[in-house]
Amino acid sequence: MQQVREYEQADGVISLANLLGALSYALDLTEGQPVGHCIRSTWIGMRIGRAMGLPDMQLWELYYTVMLKDLGCSSNAARICELYLSDDIAFKRDSKTLGDSFPKVLGFILSHTGRRSKLGDRLRAVLNIVQNGEAIVDDLIQTRCHRGAEIAASLRFPPSVSDGIQALDEHWNGEGRPDRLAGPAIPIYSRIALLAQVVDVFHTAAGPEAAISEARARSGTWFDPHAVACFERVAAEPDVWATLASDGVADAVFALEPGRSLIAVDEAYLDDIARAFAQIIDSKSPFTSGHSERVSIYADMIAAELGYAPDRRRWLRRAALLHDIGKLGVSNAILDKNGKLDDEEWREMRAHASLSESVLSRVPVFQEMARIGGAHHERLDGKGYPRGLAGAQIELDTRIVSVADVFDALTADRPYRAAMSVEKALSIMHADVGAAFDTLCFEALKRAITAIGSDLTRIGFATQGDTELAA
Repeated sequence: MQQVREYEQADGVISLANLLGALSYALDLTEGQPVGHCIRSTWIGMRIGRAMGLPDMQLWELYYTVMLKDLGCSSNAARICELYLSDDIAFKRDSKTLGDSFPKVLGFILSHTGRRSKLGDRLRAVLNIVQNGEAIVDDLIQTRCHRGAEIAASLRFPPSVSDGIQALDEHWNGEGRPDRLAGPAIPIYSRIALLAQVVDVFHTAAGPEAAISEARARSGTWFDPHAVACFERVAAEPDVWATLASDGVADAVFALEPGRSLIAVDEAYLDDIARAFAQIIDSKSPFTSGHSERVSIYADMIAAELGYAPDRRRWLRRAALLHDIGKLGVSNAILDKNGKLDDEEWREMRAHASLSESVLSRVPVFQEMARIGGAHHERLDGKGYPRGLAGAQIELDTRIVSVADVFDALTADRPYRAAMSVEKALSIMHADVGAAFDTLCFEALKRAITAIGSDLTRIGFATQGDTELAA
């Protein structure tokens, strides 16, 4: 079990379970699941694990395997949009109840592929999927599972947790993915996590009886029969469904974590967590690769020029890494669109700021930075979004991240244009100083960029980034 030295704040020790559990709401967004899906799945999975007699050490590993099962979920979103000409979030949401029936799978493909595309494009996409369906699904699941396992390792979890996430979509009968494992060869955490996930999806959609029926129907094909038998015993316990449907399910899940008194979070671990979730955010689109990391670096350069203390700079880097977490709730059909967004698409794009604030406000240690996530597209003249804040209503921390965010957006590739030069980007931003951007922050950015000779590669990355219009 990974132990982390305690990190004290005024409100006490930070719980790893509370921190990652709150951030798991961001994973629900990109999977199209009702808020709290990962938390509810953890409640179900832990009850099954206990019924199966797992010892505390294995229960701890199971706990984080289920809670973080969707760490790689953003990595195949762009590919889903490209192949199916579809809204990736709706596609993922609706596929969760699909099963293996060929007529249902074919119906799903026909109903979800290219619904807003030209007829010729739609027919070509459907034909490609029908002809190459196995390879396509293999690739999509391999990408997600492998990426999720990598991120779990970067979060300091042991290989058993990474392996559990890697094998999430394996089926008991050997017809799952990514490696066609079968029976006991599938890690036990994966077997439980898949069952718990499906139970939550069907319970949320149609209630306990639907969840029990689906578990029974897939026993021996998708699911380990012994895990299903243990689930059925659990399902007969009176508190299981009431807690699952209650507002207190998150507290119940946090109370279930084995060894929770031994696990706490220090400053370095907070940095790792912020960086890992930044990778999840940026994996959503090929045009956001590295965006959050670059914004954190630019924000730090500005803060240094403005005389921020080292500890506050560190805090601001985390805020910058997580400022776009709400984009996990925006479809790649919008994020990657090669052209102007229509009014409805623009509303959905703008909603990412509010979603960022909502997710970060759930995390006690990140609550202060939630305002940056919510306000990084506000303008000094009051013409920004989502609240139309103006002037002194926009705090300096937010102004710094806003300048860093727009600078990276301008100097990065977009679906509809190549990256701008540093000189052109600064010229465009200069025209909006005082209206959109804070003068001190912009001048600090210019000094920092001048100090490196306007060569962005000198600070460790090439420019490739955000898809969203700067202002």
